[in-house]
Amino acid sequence: MKKLYTLITTMFFTAISFAQAPEKLSYQAVIRDSGDNLISNQAVGMQISILQDGTAVYTETQTPTANVNGLVSLEIGTGATTDNFSNIDWATGTYFIKTETDPAGGANYTITGTSQLLSVPYALHAETAVSVTETQTFADVVALGNTANTQLKSVTDPTDAQDAATKAYVDILQAQIAALDERIKLVEPAEVGDFRVGGVVFWVDPTDKIHGLVCAIEDQAEFIKYIDLHVQSIHGARFNAIGTGAANTDAIIATQGGATNYAAAKARFNGAGEATEWFLPSIDELIEMYKHKDIINTTALANRGGSFTDEFTYWSSSLFLDNDDPGSNEQVYVHEFEFDSSSEDGVKLYLKNGNRFSVRKVKAF
Repeated sequence: MKKLYTLITTMFFTAISFAQAPEKLSYQAVIRDSGDNLISNQAVGMQISILQDGTAVYTETQTPTANVNGLVSLEIGTGATTDNFSNIDWATGTYFIKTETDPAGGANYTITGTSQLLSVPYALHAETAVSVTETQTFADVVALGNTANTQLKSVTDPTDAQDAATKAYVDILQAQIAALDERIKLVEPAEVGDFRVGGVVFWVDPTDKIHGLVCAIEDQAEFIKYIDLHVQSIHGARFNAIGTGAANTDAIIATQGGATNYAAAKARFNGAGEATEWFLPSIDELIEMYKHKDIINTTALANRGGSFTDEFTYWSSSLFLDNDDPGSNEQVYVHEFEFDSSSEDGVKLYLKNGNRFSVRKVKAF
């Protein structure tokens, strides 16, 4: 016997003047068998019904495909049906969504689930609302029963206590939905160029395809020192490989005595001086960013960030160690981004004292 687990059901509506609301609801569910194993990478048959006070007012069938995580996604209102989704009167009664599922992809529905729509689909309900004239005046609004008395209320910046409480509640719900979206992403395979945990994916762990590294959508500093000039020696920041930038960053910070106007601190600390999960990349991590700088720029700009500046040189957190002189750590690996991204010529060594370059911070996910 297989069973259906509803992961999250979300409904998206648009209410724009002179535009029609979308006649569909988004629905997602995770399917597992009786042994709690995911039903992955196969089509499942589903019959979806909208119930009003226990009676089906709309029924359709779909055959979505469960992904590698057992997740099926569909849009109610777009399936095979003889009913008319737009005829549903959302203004009356209590509504439920009933799902019947055949894990084998047919119409032998062995899984049934019903859940209540806890809030009215407002944008769809608005389709049946009484229209007002485009030339309506403030006096007209008052005459029609405006409960704000002699003022119109602001939705985005409410002055009424009840309106403010409602807005605060909605803001919390929106934040929770955003957090759930991020959690769902963390169990799905990642690709270079994805936007996750506030940054752009530039490296994906080849062992699981889920974890990796992101870089910030813009530079944190330009023409910045590598270290506080009073510091003569740094120990421990000599790792080059992917996955070592955080340890390098902490080793550098440990020598600074609270100074913040240098590369590692610009990556690790936020504007309030609080430590974060971000760090200065190792040279191998910086090379990966360089290889994918074009796709990083595209995603960053789409999320109100900025591009890498090609003529800039970026600090890594990797100190150079001369094997003939184990006490030497005067030079640091950097990358000059003016070279083509297919070239390795941009990797250079510069003295850690006196030079000033750019910083683009990195975080693991």
